[in-house]
Amino acid sequence: MTQVQTDMSVESLVLRAQRICDQNGARFTSIREKVFRLLAGTHSGVGAYELLEQLKQTEPAAKPATIYRALEFLTEQGFIHKIESSNAFMLCHHFDHHHPAQLLICQQCGHVEELHSNVLFKEFSSLADAKGFSIQQQTIEARGLCKNCQN
Repeated sequence: MTQVQTDMSVESLVLRAQRICDQNGARFTSIREKVFRLLAGTHSGVGAYELLEQLKQTEPAAKPATIYRALEFLTEQGFIHKIESSNAFMLCHHFDHHHPAQLLICQQCGHVEELHSNVLFKEFSSLADAKGFSIQQQTIEARGLCKNCQN
């Protein structure tokens, strides 16, 4: 993908996020937008402190609380997924609707691919229901090697 295509797709994502925030009555502040853009520029999970270091390039006064508040907001809006196993975050490109996620995480290069399988969601939910468990949020993580790293 060329830099122009990447920039255009990031801009498109930002406009969608701004529109959703407007509809929800939420403020998409400049800090939140900058963190969103940082996550939009990667295809792997990024830790909070790595994001903080990147953010400090344009916001030198940024502190850990700054990044954690932005990440909390972006998560609440459904714009990002937390990769629990590595305590990292990734942008969700399907944030205009609530959905369960299945994440394929490459152990070698860190690339994360997001899947949406209603079959997996329904089966997992059915199994949980049979145990009297009510799932509030579902993200399934699988670790392995991506196509590029297998070659």
